[in-house]
Amino acid sequence: MEAEYENTPCKMLKINIFITIALLLINYNVKAQESFITIRGKVIDSETKQALPFASIYIKEESIGTTSSSDGSFIFHIPYAIRSKTVVISTIGYETMEKVSSEFAANEEIHLKPSTLELSEVIVTADKPPTARQIVKLAHQAIGSNYPSEPYMLEGFVRDLEKEDEKYVELLEYAAKFLYQGYKYTPKVELQEVRKSFETEKHAWNTGNEQQNSIGDLIEDDFIKYEFSFIKGSRRWKYDIESILPFNNGAVYKIIGVNPPFEKVNLYIDVNTYAFVKIELNRSKINGKYYKRRFTNGQHEANYTMVFEYQKIKGQMYLKYQKEVDTWDIFKGLESGKLLFVKQFTKELFVNKIITDNVSDYPFNKNLKTTETIESQAKSYNPEFWANYNVPSQTKLESQILKELEKASIKID
Repeated sequence: MEAEYENTPCKMLKINIFITIALLLINYNVKAQESFITIRGKVIDSETKQALPFASIYIKEESIGTTSSSDGSFIFHIPYAIRSKTVVISTIGYETMEKVSSEFAANEEIHLKPSTLELSEVIVTADKPPTARQIVKLAHQAIGSNYPSEPYMLEGFVRDLEKEDEKYVELLEYAAKFLYQGYKYTPKVELQEVRKSFETEKHAWNTGNEQQNSIGDLIEDDFIKYEFSFIKGSRRWKYDIESILPFNNGAVYKIIGVNPPFEKVNLYIDVNTYAFVKIELNRSKINGKYYKRRFTNGQHEANYTMVFEYQKIKGQMYLKYQKEVDTWDIFKGLESGKLLFVKQFTKELFVNKIITDNVSDYPFNKNLKTTETIESQAKSYNPEFWANYNVPSQTKLESQILKELEKASIKID
């Protein structure tokens, strides 16, 4: 009894310490939640009531934002310190909406009004309106003044989804920082956190043919940096002005470019600055005939789609959203006629923060090893990091894909 009595103060001290730590953790989590306000909603066409995917939702005169998902839904975590600033919701072809965050209702439907403009409404000084090719050439000439030459950093959420025939076989989601010395430079990359990583059993062909690191694809096909032929007004491309559309209280030309028989591009160009606001490229096989992108292991590229969309900050254009969908027909051998399966990669980058001032003072740790998989470099899941990190809201389809992968997969994280 005497020994038990002597140990009681020690036990009580331990209990008190435990309670104190628990209260501190609770207080920390409450403060973390209170440091942000969250708005949720869905962006739709005011006339058709159809969802508007990949609309921009951001704080006016600030560099943080998010993007609506493929079903138009969004979740936006706004730092409490700027809660009274105006939220801007915009997408090409629609009138822009501006609203203070406190005015949003819970799960509000945001109705954007579609609109088109006449050429005469935007060309008021020229005796003769420019041709589509002239507009593209002017946009190419203006790249140096429209895109940043000084260092900047992007923060964003990356989703990498892989499918074999109709079966989803891999999902990877992570946050990363991209440090640029200017638009002409390849960025250094910091892998921040991995949110989800699932992989199922794949076709035996993948042994020895798997891609090691998905982030390389997102930074290597930069149309602006490498000045692809279709943004230069190349003679092999045929261009037409399809329409003039409103965007962010201004207007853009929508120009269709065609390089028969395999390639088509949509170029959205600001009517005043000639900045490329959005670029959509599609390259696909025609009537079973492939364009010349194949490998000796039996891969023939059947379809390639790349989308870049930019946002203007302080007069310069910065990447806001990027998507690549790459589809390959996998044959038993390069000259074989036996199709084993169809493989498709979908990679998306949703930029949620752009740092343009005092970039060298902003925390950054170049830690990504491009020769190793993202999964092998992942840390343990960090719920605090993801609590208020701006990611696209999950759609019903994505929820179903995740559910199927969770059932069938080897969980990596």
